[in-house]
Amino acid sequence: MVKVRRGAWLAIVVLIATSLGWYVSRRNVRPAKAESKPTNPTEGESDASSVIDSITMSEVLDLAVATRQNMALTLKDYQGRFIKQEVDKNGVLGGVSEISVKVQTRFRDEAGDAPKRVYLKFIAPQNVKGREVIWAEDLYDGKMAVHEVGLLLGLKTLWLDPEGILAMQGQRYPVSEIGLVKLTEKLIERGEKDRNNPDITVVMMPDQSLEDVEAQLIQVRRSKPSGTKDDFSLAEIVFDPERQLILGYRSFGWPEQAEGDPPLLESYLYRDVETNVGLTDKDFDTTNPGYNFPAF
Repeated sequence: MVKVRRGAWLAIVVLIATSLGWYVSRRNVRPAKAESKPTNPTEGESDASSVIDSITMSEVLDLAVATRQNMALTLKDYQGRFIKQEVDKNGVLGGVSEISVKVQTRFRDEAGDAPKRVYLKFIAPQNVKGREVIWAEDLYDGKMAVHEVGLLLGLKTLWLDPEGILAMQGQRYPVSEIGLVKLTEKLIERGEKDRNNPDITVVMMPDQSLEDVEAQLIQVRRSKPSGTKDDFSLAEIVFDPERQLILGYRSFGWPEQAEGDPPLLESYLYRDVETNVGLTDKDFDTTNPGYNFPAF
């Protein structure tokens, strides 16, 4: 048996982590300045599309709860593009990632408790373009199958604990929490804490265009810091009223100076969403001929 020196093993582990794009500095770094600012509803808009309606936090929560109930009745699967940018657990704002997604929801059986399944293929940034990930509650012993890009790691399918150190480096949430349903559930969970908060004001802007989707933009503002884990100065929610789907969420922290731009904390947006397309077991199979997972 060939012995591998400890230093060589360390180099291999670091190489894997670095190639996965999930290794970041552990220094206590402040979030970088947001690449995108809060939406200005009157900027470049016509008078008709810049109408702003004041609503209550309770109305926002009622909408989110109704959305969750509608998905439970109608949403079996979907596919589309997922665009995200977020501050990780170390306080570092990462770059923008764009990912092609396929998701089977738990609602695809009558009991509403089918195992969730996810397929991801990275589109951007360029250094991870082509990376593929499959995770399912009922497949591969719960491991996350990763086909990495590059000459070395691209030769083997990596099997990772979805909440392990390699999978979670640079990530705010594990892969199990990706998706439209979880996004809505998270908003309900967070919003309930502020249902009757007098420091919260909410406005809704109808007739906002998200590419070919006519959407509503909801802005939630907090007048002073709450001191809670998920504190924000401003949150934005993108709602598709026709399909009753929450397609996006952004939250901003508190600026260091009163006149400064609030720093982006997290941004999640789903585009080109097609619902109930009939995804099958093959869509979450590493042997799918349309995928590039190595056979060993």
